[in-house]
Amino acid sequence: MPTDCISFQSSGYFSKLMQDYLDQKPELKPLYNNFPTLENFEKQIAEKSANFDHNNRTVLVDTLHKQYQNIEISDLTRQNISLLSLENTFTITTGHQLNLFSGPLYFLYKIISTINLTKELKSKYPSYNFVPVYWMATEDHDFEEINYFNFKGKKIRWNAESTGPVGRLATDGLEDLFEVYSKELGSSTNANALKRLFEDAYLNHKNLADATRYLANTLFANYGLVIVDADNADLKRAFIPYVKEELENQTSFKEVQKSIEELAAYTVQVNPREINLFYIEDKLRERIIFENDKYWVNNTKISFSKDEIFKLLENNPEKFSPNVIMRPLYQEIILPNLCYIGGGGEIAYWLELKAFFDAVNITFPIVLVRNSVLLATEKQVKKADNLNLSWKDLFSKSENLIN
Repeated sequence: MPTDCISFQSSGYFSKLMQDYLDQKPELKPLYNNFPTLENFEKQIAEKSANFDHNNRTVLVDTLHKQYQNIEISDLTRQNISLLSLENTFTITTGHQLNLFSGPLYFLYKIISTINLTKELKSKYPSYNFVPVYWMATEDHDFEEINYFNFKGKKIRWNAESTGPVGRLATDGLEDLFEVYSKELGSSTNANALKRLFEDAYLNHKNLADATRYLANTLFANYGLVIVDADNADLKRAFIPYVKEELENQTSFKEVQKSIEELAAYTVQVNPREINLFYIEDKLRERIIFENDKYWVNNTKISFSKDEIFKLLENNPEKFSPNVIMRPLYQEIILPNLCYIGGGGEIAYWLELKAFFDAVNITFPIVLVRNSVLLATEKQVKKADNLNLSWKDLFSKSENLIN
C-alpha cells in the first residue's frame, strides 16, 4: 500500500485549537513558552536550569528509591533515578490515569513517545541526561473512568466502590475479575504470560498505585522509565508555598480566567474553581471552598480557620491535592522537567496555564502532542489497496471517501 505522511491537522481527529497550535498561529503564541522542536529544547534547558530549585532533586531521588524498594528494577531505571540528582539531568514527562491493566492503548503510546524523545534529545544534546517519566495520576478520584478494560469486544469491569484518591484504593476483589478474564484469554503461551502479569501486578500488591507501578515497570523498565507517585508528603513539602498562595489569593483562578478570555474563539477544555485544591484522606477527596471566612471541605462538616488550615498544611501537606489546574504546577516544581507529552485534550488545558505559571515564576514546559497509532488488519489493507485508496484518502471525511 502506498505510504503517505498525514499531518495531525489533516487527520480529522484534532480540535481547531490543536490545529492552530500545531500551525503555530501567532494569536496563540502568548499561551505557550517554546514550541516543540528539537532546536527549542536548548532554550528550554537554559530556562529550566536557571529557574529550578535544584534542592528538590535530593527529595525526589530519595522518594523514588523508597517507592521502588519492593519491586525489581532494571539497571537503566536505577541509573536514571540516580542521574536525577545531577543538575545536568532533565525529565520528559507524560501522565495518565491508573486504568485497570493499562486500559486504552494510548497509555502505551504516551510512554513510548516519552522514551523516544529522551533518546532523540540525548543524541542532539549529549552533554545532558534525559529521563523518561510516567506520572501516575494516583490522586484522581474518577474511578468509573478507570475500573475496566476492553477485551475481544467485551468490557471487563472491576465492581468496587471508591470515594478517595484511586491510588490508595485496595485491590481487594480483583480475584473475581481475574477469574473472568482468565477464561476469556484461553491457554496459549501469550495468554498465560498475560495472566501472570495481571496476577503479579494486581493480586500481589495491596493498592492500585503499587499495582500500576509494577505493571508499567514490567513493560518499560528496560527503557529506563521512571515512575512517580506524587501522592507523597515529602514531595508535597516543596509545594507548600504555592498551596498557601492558592488558599489565600486564588491566583490560579484569576490568571487562568484571563487565558480563557484569550481562547474565546475555541472550546475551553477546563474551567478553574476559585480554589483549585482538594482535601484528601484514604476514603475522601473533596474540594476546598472558602465561605464565611472559613475553609470548608465540600460535602462534609470539616472546616478550618486560616490559621488552622495553614498549620495543617505545614504538618500534613499530603492532605492537600491539586486539581487539573494546579497539578501541572506541582509537577514542574518537583521535577526538572522540560516537556509534557499528552493527547489533544491535555495539551488544550495546558494552554490555559501559561499566565498562571508566569505569575508564580515557574518555567512553563514545552507541550507536545503524543504519537498516535492506527491498527489495520491485513484484510483491510488489501481491500484499500485494491480500491487504490491511500492512507490520506482513508483519513478524509466519510462522504468524500464514499464519493
